[in-house]
Amino acid sequence: MSPRAPDEPVRLTKIYTRGGDAGETSLGDGSRVSKLDPLVRAYGAVDELNSIVGWAQVEARDPRLERIQNELFDLGADLSVPFVEGDGRLRVTQEQIDALESDCDAANKPLEELKSFVLPGGSEAAARLHVARAVCRRAESVALWAAGERPVNTLALVYLNRLSDLLFILARAANAGGEEPLWRPGGPTEPGPA
Repeated sequence: MSPRAPDEPVRLTKIYTRGGDAGETSLGDGSRVSKLDPLVRAYGAVDELNSIVGWAQVEARDPRLERIQNELFDLGADLSVPFVEGDGRLRVTQEQIDALESDCDAANKPLEELKSFVLPGGSEAAARLHVARAVCRRAESVALWAAGERPVNTLALVYLNRLSDLLFILARAANAGGEEPLWRPGGPTEPGPA
């Protein structure tokens, strides 16, 4: 077997290891912990989010989502190692958050001003992006809980918060030119189509 190239992050020749059969796993620093460890739960929630973003991307075909999926993998790597300032590990950066904010501003600019809350739905892409947004909110909540138990990069939490904003905006953009489902307090006054 040839040595791993510098641009090859991992080489897996066998997927199962049996190392987790007793309910433990290794963090990114090699330490063994319970699979119920707050960091494991946090990066697991981010993994679920990344899967849902990938599902949305199948329909949305948005280059921003492709970048974000890679950044979510970085975020998972960040959460997989207890945070120590300046430890040289792969960490979420302010530049990544700035890029999300720039994406939010650019995607939101052409949209009509909101006059009601938006219901998840509309086009297929919008519906998937709304699911991604909701899963992102949950991942943020799990990461925030983990930060109360273990050292966590605070920028990872900010990234998830900003990403949920972007996913909401992208869902709205996916419905632009069509009908955006809006919340009507008390429900519809007339039954919808059968």
